[in-house]
Amino acid sequence: MTEQDPERTSVRTYVPAYQKEEWATRANELEMSLSEFVRTMVQAGKRGFEGGQPAAESRDREKGGSGDATPGGQDLETTVLDALENGPLEFDELVDVVAEDFRRDVDEALGRLEEEDRVEHDRLDGGYRVTDDG
Repeated sequence: MTEQDPERTSVRTYVPAYQKEEWATRANELEMSLSEFVRTMVQAGKRGFEGGQPAAESRDREKGGSGDATPGGQDLETTVLDALENGPLEFDELVDVVAEDFRRDVDEALGRLEEEDRVEHDRLDGGYRVTDDG
């Protein structure tokens, strides 16, 4: 594996106008910038091509830094920069963007932990708890 350069660089692609509009609409629905949405789609598609790897191994590799554009998720500065690409935002609006990003991360983590039977949603108490096997 080669040394990873942390410097960010841009990537440009050309798509039909209707495609960009669809992506922008979907990104807006998810409260993401267009750049963040496209990067997320690319990473999801890349994982699809890595089909031979067990999911846990793939996650462990990402956490350690895999060369992905967003290893283990994107950093706070990237989230802020992506949010500001669409124009200026007030401080509280930026906090909302970061909170939504974090909310998605927690939701994804809970989904993985539920799939692995390490946590479960307790319908009576209305919360999550560690399973007996977790």
